[in-house]
Amino acid sequence: MPDKIVLLPDNIANQIAAGEVIQRPGSAVKELLENAVDSGATEIRLILAEAGKSLIQVIDNGSGMSETDARTCFERHATSKIRSIEDLFHIRTMGFRGEALASIAAVAQVELKTKRAEDSLGTYIEVENSVVRKQEPAAAPNGTSIAMKNLFFNVPARRNFLKSNAAEMRHIIDEFTRVSLAFPAIFFSLSNNGQEMFHLEAGSLKQRILQLLGNNYSTKLVTVKEETDYLNIHGFVGKPDVAKKTRGDQFFFVNNRFIKSGYLNHAVMNAYQEMIATDSFPMYVLFIDLDPAQVDVNVHPTKQEIKFEDEKIIYAFVQAAIKHALAQFSVMPALDFDLDASIQQLPSIQQPFTEDRKSAAASTSLFKGFTQKHQAHFIERSDAGNWRDFYEAGPAQLPGEKSAAPDPLPVIPKHIAEEAELSQILNSYIVVPSGTGFLLVHQQAAHERVIYEQLKKAGKDNPVASQQSMFPVTIELVPADTVLLEELMGDLQQLGYGIEPFGKNTFVVRGTPADIEHGNEKHSIDLLLEQYKHFSNDLKFSKREKLIRSLAKQQSIKTGTRLTEREMRELINNLLVCESPNAAPDGSPVYLEFKGEQLEKMFGR
Repeated sequence: MPDKIVLLPDNIANQIAAGEVIQRPGSAVKELLENAVDSGATEIRLILAEAGKSLIQVIDNGSGMSETDARTCFERHATSKIRSIEDLFHIRTMGFRGEALASIAAVAQVELKTKRAEDSLGTYIEVENSVVRKQEPAAAPNGTSIAMKNLFFNVPARRNFLKSNAAEMRHIIDEFTRVSLAFPAIFFSLSNNGQEMFHLEAGSLKQRILQLLGNNYSTKLVTVKEETDYLNIHGFVGKPDVAKKTRGDQFFFVNNRFIKSGYLNHAVMNAYQEMIATDSFPMYVLFIDLDPAQVDVNVHPTKQEIKFEDEKIIYAFVQAAIKHALAQFSVMPALDFDLDASIQQLPSIQQPFTEDRKSAAASTSLFKGFTQKHQAHFIERSDAGNWRDFYEAGPAQLPGEKSAAPDPLPVIPKHIAEEAELSQILNSYIVVPSGTGFLLVHQQAAHERVIYEQLKKAGKDNPVASQQSMFPVTIELVPADTVLLEELMGDLQQLGYGIEPFGKNTFVVRGTPADIEHGNEKHSIDLLLEQYKHFSNDLKFSKREKLIRSLAKQQSIKTGTRLTEREMRELINNLLVCESPNAAPDGSPVYLEFKGEQLEKMFGR
């Protein structure tokens, strides 16, 4: 019988390796930018066509390559960084495995032009499908220009898996942002289809953060800087008041290499404990420098996941450094006193607290429970078991539990919603009387459900009503959000937004959904994009579903908003005609039922 095992041809082996390293245009951008950084360049330009599908070109003014190196660099595992196994544990460069250019040459048509300062002529090379098609001397400036055209031209199945240009562009901007943040002393630019999107002059880290993440951080950054014999940490964290609902603006670098680490992110979140809401994420750009022997970067093809020799030390150090920085800049948790003006009119506030009133208050069991020793667990009634009966038996559960919604939930009787007197408590809940008790409706959840179902029905034939602005508003976004808004514009048009591009990173808002106040357009769109990014990692949602959920969250009446009787009734009536009135889009309950007998048990009756 013939032998079964054969060696793969080089071009197929390279394509398989490319599948690990070059997953999409953004992967190639990362590898090429890192090579340019390693070359010692002070200026790096990224040029794209069709979000990298047709062209990815990186031009640098670095050291360039000799004729021999230019030819060898496309071979698998060709590297200038590793000579022995020991070198693998002392890596300070970005690339080192010699896989990137070989992988790129396996799945794209590559043109390389390079020249060293000491050479009079440079070298021009064309590579296709891992085969060198042309090599000749050429006039060239010092440095290297590498252009890869028609990504995955020879692997059509892989090309079919690429997303829309706008989606691929967002991945490219992510990679560009990470590399350019790590090296603020280098000039970077990014152009797509002939339009320059980023022009980042060399400068300080703070300047680079503002260039990339937006000037709204200009007065909101706190400096982090701690040094020890084991490791150093420096960078910036955002003040608590700029924490967002998404993780977008969070960057960790170890020896200038961007990494993803849920473990270190947890250390940051702990440092902000009680300063920000539990569902918010602080902004940070942090650099950890330590001996390369203490860290293994060779655990993943993209080199974004690394292993520390002692994770606990790093965790404790990061947490302590951020706490120290926040304390040093007097960033302390603030109490939010959201006092209802009507409270000021209550007799207990208006009337003087006389000596008689003081004595009467001091004699109560409640006062004694707070002021006398050993009273913390004092319960005046002995039949406290009734409380347990209430919580175990009734559909109204303990606060904060998602299982609180009874299954099935009661339907709000139509005649009650139309005739009964509605009331609001805590400016967040609507009380709807029922025959046997009452329903407690969460006003924001209810409004989210109403808006969600209205938007689901919207389409080309049934667009959402839009109010046109007499004076259109011009808004400017950071480049990453520009790409995202361009991707969403078609769907937004059907959902009540009239938005048009107006030059670099700028848009004109000519119309908005009817319930958005004039003058609030920029804030509304910022919140919409932020909410969309919050859903962007959830693969089970389509783009339109993410957008509709984002709009429902963003446009809904927020908790803490006082409603008139007419507004409450309109909300309840709109809820009644929904297909699923008992659950918000995220599955949480819209209302809970409290029955009379359960209330009686609570009071021990």
